[in-house]
Amino acid sequence: MNKKIDNLAADNIRALAISMVEKANSGHPGGAMGGADFLHILYTEYLNFDPTEMDWSFRDRFFMDAGHLSALMYAQYNLLGNYKKEDLQNFRQWGSITPGHPEVDVLRGIENTSGPLGQGHAMGVGAAIAAKFLDARFTGLFEHKIYGFITDGGVQEEISQGVGRIAGHLGLNNFIMFYDSNDVQLSSMTDEVTSEDTAMKYEAWGWKVITIDGHDHDQIRKALNDANAETEKPTLIIGKTIMGKGCVLANGDMYEGECELHGKPIGDTKADFTKTLINLGANPESSFDIFEEVQAHYATVLAQKTEAAAKQKAKVAAWKTANPALAQKMDSFLSGVLPDLDLSQVVQKANVATREASSAVLGYLAENLENVIVSSADLSNSDKTDGFLKKSSILQKNDFSGAFLQAGVAELTMTAIANGIALHGGVVPVVATFFVFSDYMKPAIRLAAIQELPVKYVLTHDSFRVGEDGPTHQPIEQEAQMRLMEKVKNHSGHQSLLALRPADAIETSVAWDMALKNTTTPTALILSRQNIKDIPAASSRYQEATEAKKGGYLVKSTPNADITLFANGSEVSTLIGAAEILEKENNLKVNVASIISEGLFKQQSKEYQVSIIPKGKLVFGLTAGLPVNLEGLIGDSGKVIGLDHFGYSAPASVLDQKFGFNPESVSKEILKYIEESK
Repeated sequence: MNKKIDNLAADNIRALAISMVEKANSGHPGGAMGGADFLHILYTEYLNFDPTEMDWSFRDRFFMDAGHLSALMYAQYNLLGNYKKEDLQNFRQWGSITPGHPEVDVLRGIENTSGPLGQGHAMGVGAAIAAKFLDARFTGLFEHKIYGFITDGGVQEEISQGVGRIAGHLGLNNFIMFYDSNDVQLSSMTDEVTSEDTAMKYEAWGWKVITIDGHDHDQIRKALNDANAETEKPTLIIGKTIMGKGCVLANGDMYEGECELHGKPIGDTKADFTKTLINLGANPESSFDIFEEVQAHYATVLAQKTEAAAKQKAKVAAWKTANPALAQKMDSFLSGVLPDLDLSQVVQKANVATREASSAVLGYLAENLENVIVSSADLSNSDKTDGFLKKSSILQKNDFSGAFLQAGVAELTMTAIANGIALHGGVVPVVATFFVFSDYMKPAIRLAAIQELPVKYVLTHDSFRVGEDGPTHQPIEQEAQMRLMEKVKNHSGHQSLLALRPADAIETSVAWDMALKNTTTPTALILSRQNIKDIPAASSRYQEATEAKKGGYLVKSTPNADITLFANGSEVSTLIGAAEILEKENNLKVNVASIISEGLFKQQSKEYQVSIIPKGKLVFGLTAGLPVNLEGLIGDSGKVIGLDHFGYSAPASVLDQKFGFNPESVSKEILKYIEESK
């Protein structure tokens, strides 16, 4: 312990942070100045990691919620050697590795992408759940800690209620969160928007709460010691800090705790940038430098971290030698490589809802995939994830031997937690709810897409055929929203999400196979509430359905067809019924295609696409959602029938009749289209 070095290091972090923001003329300096003391103490004395292997599976992890404090992180990691001076000087610039909000980059210490407040600490809780899950299977190896950092905005975001409740309920003593409480937010002081007692709120959720002076290093140490010793609860450390700690006016007077210091360069405030640098001990002519004594101190710290990690690695190696079978299993979990799964062996009942078909697959996974956590937002008996639950058990405080997370009514929280599970590694996360409530999930789905996380979404009750529950529960526009994500490329240049709406039970098994093998992006499985007629097969339905892996294929093929009908989900069987009418009563030759994923279909060769949906010929699409779901496939002369209005409360069969979603009504629309095309 060296108070002089610790104070120098914290001030060095402050100087680097404000220098980044000043040079970029963009960013958030004040909070970074307030949080510098905690981060320095955490990284030098508490966080266990291997500087030579930043992605070491047994490391502690730090999850930032307040992504606007990226300058704080980059400055801290610059002291650790993970960023160069030039990286800090390119803060928020094109092509830099120091973007305005931190983007997951584990090798440089960035565990999660953050920015939308509230989600960062939810991902931290997800990582803590994954660690508990793995430690229940490999006792003593995954006892590492997950640290979080949150600010007033993150505490205020509604997602924090769900995260706080779940973390407390599960007794996640491996999760320790620092709350940078400085009474200032971006456009106001906090007392203008809230008067709640944050400590009491978290205590009510079952957290250990410690309130400290966030600039007093001894208090920070004591809080972290107490948090690490806690065996029953997650810990919230409320650090009372000062926004813009160290800022001064041109005359040298202190200028701290002001709202304007939050979100703009110091030079654009009443504070003086140069005088502030001098007050922090930095050289205004070379403000991106690491102080000489601080650099020497961090060199010692890094050597100590490397030595400690080497000792832990030796223990892990000894454990592997003593437990070869378990070691092989653990390595397979951490590699992300799935065991051989044969979903063709899943027995599917005839003509069932695709949610029921998914339930059968989940039952198979419960017995054949040991590192999966399935979660449902209080709907397991409706979204049919209970097919998994019946062969597993729920995660609960002091017992993580199960694999089912009952999230309660908290779709966004559940989905953000799944992102954290995926980020931790070693566990496959699956989350489920009604498709209409994917609206609540979208912010976390978007972050999963940006971070390229292989989370699986089970989205049931996929159309107006939800029936009597009415328009609040009947998705109309949701599929269009989800398929937009198929059109957005991630930074790897691939479609950022795979959306699959299978046409029958067997195609659902194939869709699950596709989802499990998709390890680079999230996957949405969009499933029906109502029963669906099975697609007829010439031989093996499963073998024929594997063509869905191309995004689309013909489920009914006729040489020299007069027209091609296409859809996805339950509308495919409706089109097959319409095709039978057209062939019998109108002597037409009809092809029918199931386009389970437009995004995947359009990745195929042009020749293949045209072989399924021909150009310059009659093509007709049917969707239970907005027509835009399929309009990208019809060319210049095709037609799509869909809905352009919300649903109504009535039995599904009545709605089919009223909206014209039965073979008889659809065949009439097809004939009308043929006549119009002459």
